Amino acid sequence: MITIDDFAKIEMRVGKILSVEKVENTDKLLKLSVDFGELGSRQVISGIALYMPDSQVLVGKHVGFVFNLEPRTIRGLESQAMILAAGGLEHFAPSIFDGVLPGTLIK
Repeated sequence: MITIDDFAKIEMRVGKILSVEKVENTDKLLKLSVDFGELGSRQVISGIALYMPDSQVLVGKHVGFVFNLEPRTIRGLESQAMILAAGGLEHFAPSIFDGVLPGTLIK
C-alpha cells in the first residue's frame, strides 16, 4: 500500500499523440511522440504494440500519461513518460481524454 502523500507525488497529464512508430527488432515496443502543450513534446517508449494491432489509431488522440517519471532508456531510446491504459490482450484501452487540452493536469 502507498500513502496519499506517495500518490500525490504522481503527476498525470493529458498528451496528444503526434506519431507512433514500431521500435525495430521488438514485438511489443512502440515509440510515441507526444505533445504536452506549453510543457513541450516528449518521446514515450511503451510496451503496448501487442495490444494495438493498428497502433496508428492512437495518432491525434488525447491520452493520459504519468508525466513526472524519471526518464528511462529502453532499447537505446529514452522514454520520458508512461501511458495510462487498462486491460490486456483480450481487452485493452488507453485512457482517452477527448476535448481536453494537451498538458492538462489529471486529478
